Amino acid sequence: MTTKTLTSHQEPHLERQLSNRHIQLIAIGGAIGTGLFMGSGKTISAAGPSVIFVYMIIGFMLFFVMRAMGELLLSNLNYKSFSDFAADLLGPWAGFFTGWTYWFCWVITGIADVIAIAGYSKELWPGLPLWIPGLATVAILLLLNLTTVKAFGETEFWFALIKIIAIAALIIVGLFMIFSGFQSDAGPATFTNLWSHGGFFPNEFMGFVAGFQIAVFAFVGIELVGTTAAEAKDPEKNLPKAINSIPIRVLLFYVGALIILMSVTPWTQFQAGHSPFIAMFSLAGLGAAATVVNLVVLSSAMSSANSGIYSTSRMVYGLAQEGDAPSVFGRLSRRKVPQNALFLSCVLLLSGVILMYAGSDIGKAFDMVTTVSAVCFVFVWSIILASYLAFRQRRPQLHEASKYRMPGGIPMVWVVFAFFAFVLWALTTQPDTLLALLVTPVWFILLGAAWFVLRRRPAHLARYATFQAELSQDMEPDAAGERELGDVRK
Repeated sequence: MTTKTLTSHQEPHLERQLSNRHIQLIAIGGAIGTGLFMGSGKTISAAGPSVIFVYMIIGFMLFFVMRAMGELLLSNLNYKSFSDFAADLLGPWAGFFTGWTYWFCWVITGIADVIAIAGYSKELWPGLPLWIPGLATVAILLLLNLTTVKAFGETEFWFALIKIIAIAALIIVGLFMIFSGFQSDAGPATFTNLWSHGGFFPNEFMGFVAGFQIAVFAFVGIELVGTTAAEAKDPEKNLPKAINSIPIRVLLFYVGALIILMSVTPWTQFQAGHSPFIAMFSLAGLGAAATVVNLVVLSSAMSSANSGIYSTSRMVYGLAQEGDAPSVFGRLSRRKVPQNALFLSCVLLLSGVILMYAGSDIGKAFDMVTTVSAVCFVFVWSIILASYLAFRQRRPQLHEASKYRMPGGIPMVWVVFAFFAFVLWALTTQPDTLLALLVTPVWFILLGAAWFVLRRRPAHLARYATFQAELSQDMEPDAAGERELGDVRK
């Protein structure tokens, strides 16, 4: 029996409609989000020029998470996402916790994006009630995602392209200002601004640590390409290409842009809650360009939320297939889109509108939800690495046969785990991030209670057994063999 035979009765099913350009731009769009455009002002004001090293270190560590994820996804093309290989390699509890936590991560991130969109809309149209852009955002996202997955890919392609053009324009304009000797009230635009205002570490070690608190959120979504595995054309070729380009993206879009920003304007001039991208174009006297960048920031937040809606719907769909979510979320529309899961995520995004009215400071609301999101993403990234360790132990022959191995192997996994421990410690050093860190365990307590009820239900056990059987049928007989059949029986 083949996988096609097993799933032939499920009509319709997810289709591989995302081409190489879609996958590449979705990966870039996931890596360049609201955290860079909106959060970098706070990161720079906290860490100074050392923020350059903060972004480089985070990008370096997460590259290995992505490589581990790539090796696992390509070891069995029946994996729809990383919650699938977590359930397969670590046990059904891991699939349940990973899938629902990732869903929660993106709902929280989507709420942050709705808050950011409302904030920037107010800058463009003063006096506009916050609920109007909030509701409009949710409605637009729902319409974009109810069409085919190819339509989502096209939308995200253009969203990501806008962000790339904006950052490239910032770098070009910034270089022109530096080499033309541009002068402002803050002084000349020169690369010496990077070290002439207290050095690279002006706020010493704890200022450097503070940069990690905010910068981690800028990288959430970097794993988004992993949720496209079931709908990517030629995944064995396209997924590695997208993952391998991560270091270049980090150096260009994060490090390059931040070097230019802090060279044109001393880091002491940056403020939390204000986009340094808009400030630089305004400083250059390009008022119209500053307005355009404001619109780019809006599209960036919309892109991030769009990616979140896509990934949450696919994750809940996968959870329903495995018996970890109500079966109603495992149904697809005639356009082969999980519309019930989409409705669920969009309804929850509306809480972002409520949150904006619960407090007077949009910046504080943004900081709270982004910290909770960052902590949950660290959990998801850790599960990916734990799955890799299990993969190396239980299926060494698949690792040996892999054409896309994670560099550094098992020792590098423990290095990244140590880095994640450092990040969690960094979150305890500031009152606002500490509060969010203390609130986050409530989510895992609720998940644990739900799992305790669900894990013994016959329907759940039956669907999980089917899920395992489908995975085993996709394995190469000479690579997996009897070991995989034994795993299914367990």
